[in-house]
Amino acid sequence: MNNIRILLAEDDNNLGILLRNYLTAKNYETELFVNGNLALEAFSNGSFGLCILDIMMPEMDGLTLAREIRLSNPDIPVIFLTAKNQKEDIIDGFKSGADDYITKPFSMEELLYRIEAILRRTINPGANKKDDSYSIGGYSFDPLKQILAYNNENIKLTTKESELLELLCRHGNEILERNYALKTIWIDDNYFNARSMDVYITRLRKYLRKDPSVKILNIHGRGYKLIS
Repeated sequence: MNNIRILLAEDDNNLGILLRNYLTAKNYETELFVNGNLALEAFSNGSFGLCILDIMMPEMDGLTLAREIRLSNPDIPVIFLTAKNQKEDIIDGFKSGADDYITKPFSMEELLYRIEAILRRTINPGANKKDDSYSIGGYSFDPLKQILAYNNENIKLTTKESELLELLCRHGNEILERNYALKTIWIDDNYFNARSMDVYITRLRKYLRKDPSVKILNIHGRGYKLIS
């Protein structure tokens, strides 16, 4: 089993049981609670490493629950589940302390990828990341400064170029799921955003072509893989 215990607060009993069983099968010890009050009581008396909170719940909603949880542990990762998809609701979610936000309906695989990405970032940033920079073959990438460097040449990336390259680096030699990248960077995985991401992938390949050992592969039907 993983050392990470997940607190799951979901008032839809069928969905909650489905999620709990799926995450347990993926080796995450998961405890399910059907309202915010029960979840908060369990959090106060237990030890959890990540919270998955439905926003619309009886007795205490997910936004309030997140604020209460963050009062006692400001660093614990929080993912919101909700049927809402308005921009204002997403902003409210992040203001309440969300690390990520996923709208219903969603695939179990998408939720798992988001959990793994958050845990990599908050618990095990990865061997390739040192002093807030990544090594990509002969390149050095600083996501904070948005600079990709090769020998004595610096390329200043746009914000979305930098965000996409950082996601690829976090998934180094693993598949970056297309829908996950779209929802993380563009919020929506619609057709137009998907075409936009294709353009950014092409740009990144152009920037990285000086080192033939570095490649961004298309994984048919799934996404991309950064090889270095």
